[in-house]
Amino acid sequence: MAKRALDVYTEWRGGTCRVKWWTGAYHANGRKRFESKGGFEDEEVAYQHGLDQMHDIRHGVHVSNHDGSTLMGDWLDSWLASMDHAHLTEKGYRSAVETHIRPYFKGKSVSQIDVLAYRAFRKHVHSVLGDRSARQIMMVLGMILDDAVPRLIKTSPVERTKRRGKFIKKPKERKKDMLPQAVEQLARNAETLFGRSGYAFVWTMAMTGMRPSELYGLTREYCYPKWPASDPRVDPEESERYDEDLQRYGKGDELMQAIRVERQVQYADSRLQFFPPKYESARTLVIPPFLADLLEELLESHDKNWVFPAIEGGSLAAVNFDYAYWRLIADGAPKRVGRFAREAMVKVPAFVGKRLYLMRHGHKAWLDEDGHSKFAVESRMGHEVPGVEGVYSSVTVAMEKAIMKTLQERWETLRDSVGEVSQSFPKEVSATESTAGQADG
Repeated sequence: MAKRALDVYTEWRGGTCRVKWWTGAYHANGRKRFESKGGFEDEEVAYQHGLDQMHDIRHGVHVSNHDGSTLMGDWLDSWLASMDHAHLTEKGYRSAVETHIRPYFKGKSVSQIDVLAYRAFRKHVHSVLGDRSARQIMMVLGMILDDAVPRLIKTSPVERTKRRGKFIKKPKERKKDMLPQAVEQLARNAETLFGRSGYAFVWTMAMTGMRPSELYGLTREYCYPKWPASDPRVDPEESERYDEDLQRYGKGDELMQAIRVERQVQYADSRLQFFPPKYESARTLVIPPFLADLLEELLESHDKNWVFPAIEGGSLAAVNFDYAYWRLIADGAPKRVGRFAREAMVKVPAFVGKRLYLMRHGHKAWLDEDGHSKFAVESRMGHEVPGVEGVYSSVTVAMEKAIMKTLQERWETLRDSVGEVSQSFPKEVSATESTAGQADG
């Protein structure tokens, strides 16, 4: 006999029992909208299932039959359309979805991706990708499934607790101290490869800690000696800051030389475009006098808008810098003859096989060694300082002058040390000099 209570019904059909429950919604004609599930052999079990659905509806965690059958492909389309991230972040997420997630789960509904399906996919991506790339893919899948709760699935199958099994320590990147002698050899190699632009590029990264894409996108109006007088002043809400910059930075005995980081350059829609710096970390970076002179000399030597033109005069972001430039600069290269003749480049042991980005790490280590304010250091690196310190602290003129002083002293110490051998920098910095005092970090 069919049961009825609290808008839950059971009925027998063809030897099995079906339960129906009210979804809390109405049809256009005013009638209540019901959902059902059949195939039960026990009427009490079927009835209890209906009560459970009503409980979930009242508590906002119910997944309707229609939503529960949503295909993963359709959900991926909706998820991608709702993204609102920085350009590179969104580009990475789309790549993960289109290259790995969508093909693997083609034809499956979101509700079919349970813990076992999640583990199977994790095993799959780790078998075809390196650990770092696989972790990125799993992070994206985790966000996709988390956002499906509670509309499409009641709970996310993503496992975030510590996995069972033996502990495997994650490998840590090994770094060496960044000595000025090593930076000088990198700069000389870069000069051999793409002229004075290369020499200035290396020393600017070592002395500012700018991210590569920020350096690639640095243009004249944001670089010493033109900035801040040449600032485009694109944000009306920053008018007070623009005026203060003119009183604090620029060319003159009473002013501090500086670079303004306002943007980075990236490829989007098959062309180079400007974007805000990572984490919206626009900032002003004071520079030591020797670097100010070097940048002024560089900008006088060419008429390009890019501060650091590539070999052909365009943006360094338009080439595969790591492959076409950095590996030759860091790992060394033999002498080249013929149409594109150039001198040999000496390998720099501390950077052989290492990332360009480690120069940014080295810059922070220099600031830490010199004992500068944590807030000043983190602000210079483009990092947010959490807590009370981030709210109450500010970067003062004294802090900036102290940074300029210690960076200039590193340069002068280098000049003095090599000056004992020659009146000018040697063409090569010996392997002994470039690795002396370096320890694994």
